Amino acid sequence: MAFISNGTTILDNGAFSVSLGSQILLSTATASSSASIEFTFNSSYDIHRFEYTNIHPATDNTDFQINFSTDNGSNYNVTKTTTCAKAHHNESDSSTSLAYDSSQDLAQSTGFQNLMQSIGNANDESGSGYLDIFNPSSSTYVKHFLSDSNFYYGSGDYCMRFFIAGYANTTTTLTNIKFQFSSGNIDAGTIKMYGISAWV
Repeated sequence: MAFISNGTTILDNGAFSVSLGSQILLSTATASSSASIEFTFNSSYDIHRFEYTNIHPATDNTDFQINFSTDNGSNYNVTKTTTCAKAHHNESDSSTSLAYDSSQDLAQSTGFQNLMQSIGNANDESGSGYLDIFNPSSSTYVKHFLSDSNFYYGSGDYCMRFFIAGYANTTTTLTNIKFQFSSGNIDAGTIKMYGISAWV
C-alpha cells in the first residue's frame, strides 16, 4: 500500500480512478467460416487483451496467426522479432516436452506470427488463449506483446501449450490487428478485445 506524507493512502485520497487496471470489454467477434477477424486498437487504453476461445479451423493441421497494421488495415506487414517456448503431452503418455522452438520465431520479419501450431479440424479439436499488447498507440517506443495458448495439436493426440513473446519493431502507432489461419477459414470461435488502463 502506498502512502502520501500525511499518512493517508493514495487510494483513500482519491488519487486513483476505480477504472485503472480494470479490464473493459471493447469488442466481440464470433467466427462463422470467416477468412479472418480484424480489430481496431482503441487509443484510450494502454494495454489491449485479446481472449480467443474454442478457435476451430476449417482446414486440418493449420496455424492460428496474427499480424499488425499501421495504415488502418490496408496492409498487415509490421516488422516483428519474437521468441517461442512450448510444452506438450500426448494422450497415451508416451511423449512429453518443454522446449524453446526456434521454428516459430520471427527475426525482423513482416510475416504473420503463429500463436498456435497445426490445430486439428475434427469436431472436438480447437484452441484457446490470450494475447496482450502493450501501448500499441505509442509513437515513441516499439510495441511489446505476449501470448499464452493451449490447443489440440492436430498431428497427433497432443495437448500443446505455446508461449509467444516479442515486439512490433516500429515507433509508428499500430492501428489494427488481424487474426487468421495460415490456410482456410476460421470455422468457429470467439475473440474478445479488452482495454486496460495502466496504473502509471
